[in-house]
Amino acid sequence: MGGMTQITHGPFLVAEDGSLTPQRQPAMRFEWRGRDCEATFDDGKVSLTVQAGAIPYTAERAEVRPGAFAALGEMAPDMPEGWRLRLLPDHRVRLEAAMPRQGNVTATALVRAMVAFALALDPYLDRLESAGLDAARGGGGGKVKT
Repeated sequence: MGGMTQITHGPFLVAEDGSLTPQRQPAMRFEWRGRDCEATFDDGKVSLTVQAGAIPYTAERAEVRPGAFAALGEMAPDMPEGWRLRLLPDHRVRLEAAMPRQGNVTATALVRAMVAFALALDPYLDRLESAGLDAARGGGGGKVKT
């Protein structure tokens, strides 16, 4: 880098050692199993979220709603430490994970956290799908954005 200590890359300053410093609240967005996911970090933690699905509207599939709500209640206590299940006002289901940040965040470390989160999601997404929740109101269109 010839004497340059940091370069700007998108929302980050990148140091010679590869560590990233956010210039604004950066987010890396990706899709997993048809669902929108996002990774962010701040001074103390790395946060990962997914729009995991949506409770069907009564007009769509009224028979599925009781089982879907019951599945959420059963799943919440089974979530790993640092994970949270949220039911949003529009009945979309969001899963959130937060992990303590250890030192500088590099692109490699952030991608590693994103992959680990996506793989850990699978059994929870399977449970939601089995209960009748789908990604229709929770997912996007096959993209990776920074």
